[in-house]
Amino acid sequence: MPLRRAAVPAAALLVLAAAAAAFWGAARGAARPADPEPFFFIQISDPQLGFGHLRGDITQDSANLQFAVAAINRLRPAFVVVTGDLVNTQGNAAQIAEYRRVVAGVDSTVPVHHVAGNHDVGNAPTPESLEAYRKEFGPDRYTIRREGFTGIVINSAVAAAPDQVPAEAAAQRKWLEGELRRARAAKSAHLVVFSHHPPYIQDPAEPDGYLNLPREPRDWLLALLARYEVSHLFAGHRHRDLVVQAPGTELVITGSLSRRSTDGPSGLRVVQVSGAGITHRYCHLGELPSRVEPAARW
Repeated sequence: MPLRRAAVPAAALLVLAAAAAAFWGAARGAARPADPEPFFFIQISDPQLGFGHLRGDITQDSANLQFAVAAINRLRPAFVVVTGDLVNTQGNAAQIAEYRRVVAGVDSTVPVHHVAGNHDVGNAPTPESLEAYRKEFGPDRYTIRREGFTGIVINSAVAAAPDQVPAEAAAQRKWLEGELRRARAAKSAHLVVFSHHPPYIQDPAEPDGYLNLPREPRDWLLALLARYEVSHLFAGHRHRDLVVQAPGTELVITGSLSRRSTDGPSGLRVVQVSGAGITHRYCHLGELPSRVEPAARW
């Protein structure tokens, strides 16, 4: 009796065809993002010297920052990002001097990147406040590049209140889209944005308020993040640890190193980057890890 061949379902044939196409596409050298060597970085937000448990007193804020610096020197991250509100009072010479003194203690092999916050350049930035910030801390928009990783720093205070600096706001929008386009053309495996303000706290349609970006720049930024497949936006400002999932982008809001808006202790975030993706954990100062394995996942 002749053997009968089992019929192959049409759906299975489609799957096999797709797999073959993917195989031959790869064989022809189809480009894919290069996986980065595993590494980790630390995000600090709102050290805000002068905010503290007693307004104007920088003692506790300085102590928290010194504790964080000691942890950075022990853990040796690839870099540190401070996502804004470095001091509490814009232009306060004593607060700025103490911040700079403490941060100078970070080991010279660990770059420290700064993000402008509203307490650094004002709730309504001016050309003068931006110039003063840049003189003290360097550029307020720039790109951090590593093999397979691109991190873009923006000035969200300018985006939130552009009235007195419209040319700056327009230039930043053009620059940001250009940087995102360049990162995608370079096939960066991981693309993230660093901002002080989060676009929103709970709902993309929530009313405008102190804690979020106004609706027009918010919608513009969210659309841009989605278009260029930005995996994460790391922010602060809220003084509370919070993670929100926007369409295609995780909004990671890191609690304050200074006094928090809740009774929880202050802390910082450890972010691990590898070919498997980006994972992160907010750590209270009293529970910081003794070491971090870059290839491990939280």
